[in-house]
Amino acid sequence: MDKAVGELKTDNSGRGRLTALQEPSVSLRSRIIDALRRAIETGVLAPGARLVERELCEQLKVSRTSLREALGELQAEGILTHSPTRRLSVSVISQTDAENAYRIRGTLEALVVEQFIEKASEEELAALIEEGERLKGAYRSGDVDRMLVAKRAFYDRICSGARNSIAFDIINRLVLRTSGLRRQSLLRTQRQQQSIKEVDVLLSAIARRDAEMARKAALQNVANSAKSALLPD
Repeated sequence: MDKAVGELKTDNSGRGRLTALQEPSVSLRSRIIDALRRAIETGVLAPGARLVERELCEQLKVSRTSLREALGELQAEGILTHSPTRRLSVSVISQTDAENAYRIRGTLEALVVEQFIEKASEEELAALIEEGERLKGAYRSGDVDRMLVAKRAFYDRICSGARNSIAFDIINRLVLRTSGLRRQSLLRTQRQQQSIKEVDVLLSAIARRDAEMARKAALQNVANSAKSALLPD
């Protein structure tokens, strides 16, 4: 559902930068938004990072008008914010808002796994199990960027099988709001190992079409994610 466009590269100074967008298959505004979301999710644009329109236009090879339309939408979603000096930056989430974001996310993920069990075909179940194996492999690798890609694909598959694209969109927005905390959590070896076990429990319940156990597994997964993400550095 949520496909990233373009790539993120590191220059000689070690700083991440966005690369030019390729030929359009969807609207330019949507492609800019996808590229910026991906940059925020992966930490190229970290919480608090100032966004300079001229630099973004040069990196993405887009007009200032198109960029401003995309920035306006991300600001409306709360992902970007203006400082008191009117400088646009990636939003920094408060402890209270982060706690609320995780609680809402847990409720939504519990819902979509139940809907997946109700609606998904055996072929979709088999595909989800394959995505789950890739996700566990990503956790074992210790590569955070690989984990992020695999997690997105895993939950994309669940929401597709649940026939709930609205939930997937909201989950993605909540994930972006907590992207900095989430990345720090994923760097923890203990959380990586814990996540592998949680994926196994969730997939086992889904494979048995046990909605109640799957719901509990989804809630526990997000609760553990929140606990790890909200630990002091």
